[in-house]
Amino acid sequence: MTRFNLALRLLFRDSRSGELTILIAALIIAVTSSTAITLFADRLHRTMTLQAADFLAADLVITSPERIPGAWLEKAGELALTRSETAEFSSVLIENDELLLAGVKAVSPRYPLRGFLKVTGADFSDEQTLASGPEPGSVWVEKRVLSALHLQIGDALTVGEKALTINRVLTYEPDKRGDFYSLSPRVMMHADDLPATGVIQPGSHVHYFFQFAGEAQGIMAFNRWVKPQLNPSQRIMDIHQDRPEVGNALNRAERYLGLSSIVVILIAGVAIAAATRRYSERHFDATAVLRCLGLKQKEILWLYGSQFFILGMLASAIGCLFGWFAQAGLFHLLHDLLPDTIASPSWFAVFFGFATGMAVLLGFALPPLLRLKRVSPLRVLRRDLEPLPSAAWLIYGLAIAIIAVLIWRYTEDFKMTGIIIGVGLIALLVLGSAVYGILWACQKLLPGLPLTWRFGVQGLIRNRQASVSQILAFSITLVAMTLSFTVRNDLLTDWQRQLPEQAPNHFVLNIFPEQQAGFQQDLDDQGLTGSRFYPIVRGRLVRINGIPVQKIVSKDSQGEQATHRDLSLTWSEQVPDENKILSGRWWADERPGLVSIEQKLASSLGVELGDKLTFTIGSEQLQAEVISIRSVKWDTMKPNFYMIFSPGTLDGFASTSMTSFYLPEDQKHFLNELVKRYPSVTVLEVDLILKQFQTILAQLTQAINYLLYFALLAGFTVLFAAVQAGLDQRIHEGALMRTLGAHRQFLRKTHVIEFALLGFSAGILAIGLSEIVLFALYTEVLHLNYQPNFLLWLVMPTLSGFFIGLAGFWGVRHVVDKPPVSVLREL
Repeated sequence: MTRFNLALRLLFRDSRSGELTILIAALIIAVTSSTAITLFADRLHRTMTLQAADFLAADLVITSPERIPGAWLEKAGELALTRSETAEFSSVLIENDELLLAGVKAVSPRYPLRGFLKVTGADFSDEQTLASGPEPGSVWVEKRVLSALHLQIGDALTVGEKALTINRVLTYEPDKRGDFYSLSPRVMMHADDLPATGVIQPGSHVHYFFQFAGEAQGIMAFNRWVKPQLNPSQRIMDIHQDRPEVGNALNRAERYLGLSSIVVILIAGVAIAAATRRYSERHFDATAVLRCLGLKQKEILWLYGSQFFILGMLASAIGCLFGWFAQAGLFHLLHDLLPDTIASPSWFAVFFGFATGMAVLLGFALPPLLRLKRVSPLRVLRRDLEPLPSAAWLIYGLAIAIIAVLIWRYTEDFKMTGIIIGVGLIALLVLGSAVYGILWACQKLLPGLPLTWRFGVQGLIRNRQASVSQILAFSITLVAMTLSFTVRNDLLTDWQRQLPEQAPNHFVLNIFPEQQAGFQQDLDDQGLTGSRFYPIVRGRLVRINGIPVQKIVSKDSQGEQATHRDLSLTWSEQVPDENKILSGRWWADERPGLVSIEQKLASSLGVELGDKLTFTIGSEQLQAEVISIRSVKWDTMKPNFYMIFSPGTLDGFASTSMTSFYLPEDQKHFLNELVKRYPSVTVLEVDLILKQFQTILAQLTQAINYLLYFALLAGFTVLFAAVQAGLDQRIHEGALMRTLGAHRQFLRKTHVIEFALLGFSAGILAIGLSEIVLFALYTEVLHLNYQPNFLLWLVMPTLSGFFIGLAGFWGVRHVVDKPPVSVLREL
């Protein structure tokens, strides 16, 4: 008989006898969960990335104040990229003795490459979805253009020198940005009509957007080719920079999906390690017999290793199949919440799920298996002769290395990986020492406890090392679940907080100081709640400590973008909402000439506390000293500023103000009254952007909810497998106690007490460890506000004690009904 045939026969025998049932179940569940989550996360990521491209109307967009070279378009054609272009500019429209400053957008026939346009007819009721813009000779306008200029569908609208026919009302465009041109009342026309308008002349202020779409490989190749050729006035638009409210939501969602995957892997690893340990201990006697028959240590290791390799291949394949169906079912449940077009499953994700199963099996099963090769042939005579355990660095190092690699693969973030592994290990060492101390203290309390409690506590104290290992194992499981649940709640809360029910959906610019009181009164008369008025002075940063900024900034950096245009400068006595002082201090009745700078811009420009910044405002220059550096949440729908000055610094310069307010859809007519009453102001409507943002957040929220339930279900199932894997010693002890006269009810109570205490202790440790990891994750990675959850300190130990006690009771319920002799024979 060959060694491979022997391995197959032993594997078949162990499978029939139930020896590997728990291990197989744990591995299949782990691979199923990992594959399903990997497939789901991968498809959701690619779907959301595709939908995020809808927010730019393309996969890649180049913005420029002039037309791009023809060689760039030829290169795009060589890479099989489709292209379109738009031109945006402001123009004053005059119809029926009414004036309106509108944002005109001229689009090419293929616009949009991604996403769609929505329009209505004269009755404003039936909304249609279209894949292209207006035909030559026609124009689409937003509803407010009609009311402001007293026009109707079918009327003529003159843009420059060209009369165009209004045939639709524009209700949605995918790439509506937060700039002046996009937020002014929109007029959309065909690009072929643009020359006839005569609006675009040499020196005209117009922005061109060149959109490209195609395969990911072609887009990346074109990006790499064209990026070095951009001049300072041109740049490649990005969803994370140009739509931060969408980009930040996607970033956080992707990191949460990675965290959910880590949850299942950690729990599965604990279960596999426990099941393999039980398997190896139950094979000590058989291995001793094989050693007596002449097998060497290497042959023993090959014999059992080949079995686990075959087992891993089969279980991983089954798990991949189940995972495929699980993610398909998940997408079916979510079909009403997700976009119409879902990215197809990736075979790489399936392969990664298979590889994950093999890696987890290797990392957590190999150390216990290595003990089998150390079994001495003398064990056939002395059953108390157990092999020496493997080195601690091997047992823990291999598992930690596998987990670290998988965490990095899911998150692609070295910082997040280091934080989770480093903080977790340090906390486990500290808490593990604390468990030893608690068990030692419990021993002093034994004489005063009732009999059942005494036996339950003794079950933990008798083998402290095993008890500490189990408590820490359960703690890891509970920590993983707590992290997943808590981060999910706080993530959704943060999204809802940055987008409340009545978030400001209109911004007003160019309010003169003498108009502020009247403007506020008009808002109050309409029952509208507005934000504070922010004074605005337009200026440009030109020097840092006397050095021109052009010599400091690097190409394509945030600093270059901020210094090539005028900035909105303001002053304030208090720190604005959603701003946080990171270094320095805020002024309190101090002198003028101080400035607070946003943190990312300061980092890009190399600005530090005490530096002198020089600004050009009109024909004058102003110098200010940096007194503080702030963090700013750009993804909130509130006014934010790079530079905030101390009161009195900008007093000598002309200023206007801006504010924001929420206006319900049925009060839109109020905008026309405002514009007539205050002709100098500019009203920017962001309600369409808010609707886009709400759509993508709703989809992410529901997907994350279902993903959490799936992860928790897998976690509870694997947790029960872990409990089952460690029951042999307790079953043996129970059989001995029944032999000595203990009743079934007494044994059930002691088992429940022992496992409940085990779970209660694990719950306390899990809460402490969770708070430490959450603090690190929130402050360093997810950038959320950290607050201790005191409710969990009460709920978690109680729930973990109940469920783990129930799982332990369930595992031994049949054992106490068997005659002690049969139990001892089985062991």
